[in-house]
Amino acid sequence: MASAASNDLNEIRVDHIGSLVRPAKLRELFARFDGKQASSEELRQAQDEAIRNVIASQEAHGLQIVTDGEFRRHNFQESFSEAVAGFDVPQDTSSYYKTRQVNLNPLERAEQNFDETGPAIITRRGAAERLKLVRNVPLDEFRYSQSVAKAPVKTTLIGPDRVAQRFRWEASQAAYNGLDDFVDHVVAIQRQMIFELVEAGCKYIQIDAPGYTAYVDQVSLDRMRSRGEDPKRNFARSIDADNALIQGFPGVTFGIHVCRGNARTIDPNTGKLVPQWHREGHYDPIAEQLFGSLKHDRILLEYDSERAGGFEPLRFVPKDKVIVLGLITTKSSDIETVVDLKRRIDQASRYVPLEQLAISPQCGFGGIDSKAMSEDDMWRKFDRLVEVAGQVWS
Repeated sequence: MASAASNDLNEIRVDHIGSLVRPAKLRELFARFDGKQASSEELRQAQDEAIRNVIASQEAHGLQIVTDGEFRRHNFQESFSEAVAGFDVPQDTSSYYKTRQVNLNPLERAEQNFDETGPAIITRRGAAERLKLVRNVPLDEFRYSQSVAKAPVKTTLIGPDRVAQRFRWEASQAAYNGLDDFVDHVVAIQRQMIFELVEAGCKYIQIDAPGYTAYVDQVSLDRMRSRGEDPKRNFARSIDADNALIQGFPGVTFGIHVCRGNARTIDPNTGKLVPQWHREGHYDPIAEQLFGSLKHDRILLEYDSERAGGFEPLRFVPKDKVIVLGLITTKSSDIETVVDLKRRIDQASRYVPLEQLAISPQCGFGGIDSKAMSEDDMWRKFDRLVEVAGQVWS
């Protein structure tokens, strides 16, 4: 197994999606800041302290790549929405996270109203003018993490597929000539962000692409068609955009994360953390085109529930890619067993050679406003991943 000091980040066997459980103190500071009861400097100091601690903990638990836990974000999609100007959004969106309504019923699809007024990408917003890069959010995050980390630091950036799915193109024709024009521009902006990250020394960049499972989810497909969109065209455009995004950065490992949404809630009957989800459908209908076309080095896949289906679609994975099996769930505090994890890795290895596999949680451990397990339970899950990887890839 590659060590944390390895220069070949393509080979690491234990990965994670980036988002980690927020400490209670940080959650409290975010709430006070959003309520205009704490200053930006107070929040920044709390974030710095929490990030130093969580990076040290990742290293102590033997993780081969570390992140800042996305501790500076309310939501993972802020990697782009807070980096640009031009979206038609209200001036102050801080109250949105307190007031938005979602389905809280356990073990059900978690729906939200994407057409309500709120932050870009989290809700479906138009553009008042052509977007422009005003602050490279992932770069700011990376620079601090790099200054305190001993292990390599990974940063995460929401991909153009999700950005396009949450773009009200029909209300933005004064700024953009349709989705092709918009996506091309998003790619150009994000390539500049990636260029600056690479110049700063970042060697592992993960593109978050949760929207790809929309192409196997009937509800999502119906929504696209109701807007006058062709899902097949959307799918092909997104693959082309993700490939264009990462072209021409030698020596950098690029991962892409695909999931069905990371919603979760508390079961009122048991008090336990339980799953919800945003989309349903197996990988089978999109696997050949998706796995065969993406140019990323590592594809991080949700595989913690029956909604993901079996491992058979992995037969379409090219020989130059690593599939990161998201076998550990972030939607329950129950700790997976060594026996079960090794059994599932063995099942996957029937379709992809063991040397092309790695393991991780199925998604991040939560945004600032989401239900989450305890920090202790999260670290127990990471310890289990490291334990299993040590036995499988020793």
